Amino acid sequence: MNEHPSKDIVGSDGKELKGKRIVLCISASVAAYKAVDLARLLIRHGADVHVVMSKSSKILLTPDLMKWATGNEVVDELTWKLEHIQLANYGVSDLIMYYPCTGNTLSKIANGIDDTPVTSIASVALGSKIPIMIALAMHESMYENPVLKDNIEKLKGLVEFIEPNIIEGKAKVAESEVVLNAILAKFDSNSKLKRKNVLITAGATIEYIDPIRVITNPASGKLGTAIAEEANRLGVNVTMICGRGSTIMPNNVRMIKVNTSDEMMDTVIDELQNNNYDIAIMTAAVSDFKPERFNYEKIDTRSNEQIIIKLKTTSKIVDKIKKVSPQTFLIVFKADFNVENEQLVKTAYTKMKECNADMIVANDVGRKGSGMDSDNIEVFLISKDKRIIHIPLQSKKATAKKLLEEVLPYF
Repeated sequence: MNEHPSKDIVGSDGKELKGKRIVLCISASVAAYKAVDLARLLIRHGADVHVVMSKSSKILLTPDLMKWATGNEVVDELTWKLEHIQLANYGVSDLIMYYPCTGNTLSKIANGIDDTPVTSIASVALGSKIPIMIALAMHESMYENPVLKDNIEKLKGLVEFIEPNIIEGKAKVAESEVVLNAILAKFDSNSKLKRKNVLITAGATIEYIDPIRVITNPASGKLGTAIAEEANRLGVNVTMICGRGSTIMPNNVRMIKVNTSDEMMDTVIDELQNNNYDIAIMTAAVSDFKPERFNYEKIDTRSNEQIIIKLKTTSKIVDKIKKVSPQTFLIVFKADFNVENEQLVKTAYTKMKECNADMIVANDVGRKGSGMDSDNIEVFLISKDKRIIHIPLQSKKATAKKLLEEVLPYF
């Protein structure tokens, strides 16, 4: 018999969870539909996902849908087969994930009640010491219930909680990507970067000509975002200083928005002076020029056939970092346009020495498929000892992963 078609996506986004059996327990929250996305994400990273559903959750989500999503039979009632033992006994699974978990299910688990398939799984797993993660979902007032808070406290140390998002009077379950990153970090506990503090700049800065007109560049912030996401997956403490560019990050990534090069400079220096950063990754495309004079009123183009704007160079943020924080491992980026590889590497190496960086990433934004707003990029990684690694054109997500892999030996 042929394998279920859903198995075709196993490991398509990575092999981090290869060989891992994850039990996905779904309770009766309106957010139950999000379990489909999480199951597929886990499978795409190599996991074998087995779903257990409470009776009430079937009002919101069908077992057939979850069977399609995972390619495995779904447990929605316990029978003589002892499904809870098969899935949660000693060593048979690697993780029990509750997504979403209602206050009712949480309180039952905390008080040893196992009258549904999902609570029986917890009862066995707590005894067999299989790791349990819980992502809560409910109304905010329920989340603030002191009895529920006591039950959460009772379980701390026994299970790991993924905090909900407090929005519109609700404690909404964490997004599936956030849960995925938490699970990946859990199984990558040996990463040398885990719990390191990393400062990342991303996106484009702008320089005002007048209150409504600016000078800027087409940088999208996609690479910086990809690096922040990968670092977060590895359990790194990420602070991201972001200029212009649409950026949505997990809740546990600290975001600071800026506009101008001066704002980015001040924010970077302030962060380095007041916090201990192990690594600084400067991907932002900071404006090289700004107007000599800012017009506080909108320039009237109707009375001017020609407008002359004098520009001056901006300060180089990367030149300040080692002076402020010498111990920080500094990675800078150098973009060039339509040059040969030899010239690209030579110019980048010179820049690295000028700012005393530990590593530089060089790319040619004039090459096909590698533009500033592209989803892909081709780069050269160059170290202080002039070790050169060429990463051919690929997704910025894959490049981010490779970059952090190359940083690991330094820690």
